[in-house]
Amino acid sequence: MPTYMTQFSYTHQAAAALVKNPEDRGAVFSEQVEKLGGKVLTFYHCIGEYDGLTIYEVPDQATVEALLLAIRAPGHLETIKTTELHPVEVAMEGMRKASEQSYQGPLGWVEEHPVDVWGG
Repeated sequence: MPTYMTQFSYTHQAAAALVKNPEDRGAVFSEQVEKLGGKVLTFYHCIGEYDGLTIYEVPDQATVEALLLAIRAPGHLETIKTTELHPVEVAMEGMRKASEQSYQGPLGWVEEHPVDVWGG
């Protein structure tokens, strides 16, 4: 199953509601994911730019679309950022395929912005 990471932040009103009535939002989210045939791998609250993040698996892209629309609908989330994750083996296959490709950048760009492959 495809794996996704969603980072989120609550609205000020939702944060105030959670302070007044603490609730395990991870359990609520897990229940929603399971209804859609998926599985939550982890759910964390954070300090920083986002209030939390979750990593989960769902059957396909249409399912993640449905999930994200459903969790946004109540209006309690200020920000949602979702990233599709994949195993290192997929990245390695992409690297191998990329090594067989050639892509022309904008004319004149290479001369003005040389790439230092040695990081010096």
